[in-house]
Amino acid sequence: MIYTKNDMKDETNETPKVTGIGGIFFFSDNPKDTKDWYAKNLGLEISEWGSVSFESRNLDKPDQIDSLQWSPFKKGDEYFAPSKKEFMINYRVQNMEGLVNKLKENGVTILDDIETYDYGKFVHIMDAEGNKIELWEP
Repeated sequence: MIYTKNDMKDETNETPKVTGIGGIFFFSDNPKDTKDWYAKNLGLEISEWGSVSFESRNLDKPDQIDSLQWSPFKKGDEYFAPSKKEFMINYRVQNMEGLVNKLKENGVTILDDIETYDYGKFVHIMDAEGNKIELWEP
């Protein structure tokens, strides 16, 4: 387990901001072989949906478990579009709506609307270097 102090949403502070890394995604010529290599050589346990979850706890809320997702994608997968980069980082955030409003005020390109699922809210943006970024609020 990795224990971090600032990973989780601070219930007393709703400042729109990133609070941690939620996932690391990258292109691979052969995702299956890549996953198999990491499982065999580094002991990563690949989930049924094809990613690895690294769990951590917040020191201030030790009962709450957080996770960082790791997953290779087939090279050229459209999920990274419109970015031409070979990776995408998912950032864990607090106050998604407030953060999106702040980003709009700052002229940041917002690629889609906030989507809500059982496991959280998501939205995608572009940074100044043309990297697609996924924002996630658990």
